[in-house]
Amino acid sequence: MKRFGLRLRTSGRRSWIVQYEKFGRSRRVTFGNASVLTPEQARHLAKQALGKVDNGADVASDRAGEKIKAKRLFKSVVEQYLQVRKSEVRATTFTEISRYLLKTFKRLHHMPLSTIQRADVANILRDKANDSPTAAAVARSVLQTFFGWAIGEGFIDGPNPVADTNKAKARPSRDHVLSDLELARVWNACGDDDYGKIVRLLILTGARRDEIGGMTWAEFGRDNHAWTLPAERAKNHRALKLSLPHLAWDIIENTAHRNFNDHLFGIGKNGFNNWHGTTVGLHERSGVTGWTVHDLRRSIATGMAELGIQPHIIEAVLNHVSGHKPGVAGIYNRSTYEREIRNALATWADHIISITTGAEPKVIPMRSNSIPA
Repeated sequence: MKRFGLRLRTSGRRSWIVQYEKFGRSRRVTFGNASVLTPEQARHLAKQALGKVDNGADVASDRAGEKIKAKRLFKSVVEQYLQVRKSEVRATTFTEISRYLLKTFKRLHHMPLSTIQRADVANILRDKANDSPTAAAVARSVLQTFFGWAIGEGFIDGPNPVADTNKAKARPSRDHVLSDLELARVWNACGDDDYGKIVRLLILTGARRDEIGGMTWAEFGRDNHAWTLPAERAKNHRALKLSLPHLAWDIIENTAHRNFNDHLFGIGKNGFNNWHGTTVGLHERSGVTGWTVHDLRRSIATGMAELGIQPHIIEAVLNHVSGHKPGVAGIYNRSTYEREIRNALATWADHIISITTGAEPKVIPMRSNSIPA
């Protein structure tokens, strides 16, 4: 058969080849080792390749292109993408993009970009949605943008494997509030480990879980028992200063310093992150089930309101920006309510002591029907 033959090398290796001309140049395609492929097998492959050539294809170039695509692993292209994005987005956004591409989609790292299918992406997004539909939605958006960039740069041809994946459905908003009895049971079931301390600090401050889990020693002012949450760690990018009550400060002072990082809790570079298993254990020990860590924040806000603490002070404690200072008041009233926040946290801590130990409260809350500023 013309254009089909056996190539002999001085090393003794023998390979089946097809050789043809395209655009005035000689092109060659190797099919494999002659000690592996029989003449009949090689002749069959050669007929298929030459048929494509006769129909206008350039088999050698196509195969070279496939080899190049196979070397473009997901992780290596992601690293190039991150270098581009680093100068285009804010530091916090870049950190989020990096986390999703390097951690959430770690299962794709070893795969050539051109081989990733919709099913590969959908499986990962489905697993992510089981933990957090919101996080799954963000992860999907990040990956779709990455693949769009990769297609535009010529790393792969379309279509985008993320485009037709299902979007995670958001869970119904929760309204679960723990009663005083339930809060007391959870508090008393907390151990002296990192998670137990974190949960108690969440109950005392109403902060978000990652804000407490990521605490560092540099955020504390020992002279005034104040904790300052920096803007870059706050969800709304607004710094918050809380004067901690003695009950919270006792927990801080009884936490040992670590040699490997400045965090109070956890062993990772961002602090504590072992939330699932530890929460399940606390459910079992306390006998209070069906609640999440974020439900504590809602419970603290509700409990403070029942103690007569004004809504705008509660929202200042929670670092919320809301409708209690609308319009002109929201523009001109820049008060941080630092003294009121300190009193609110002290009143709430006194209430926690009362419900967890049965002791009489030292602070008698002043219930008021006055309109907040």
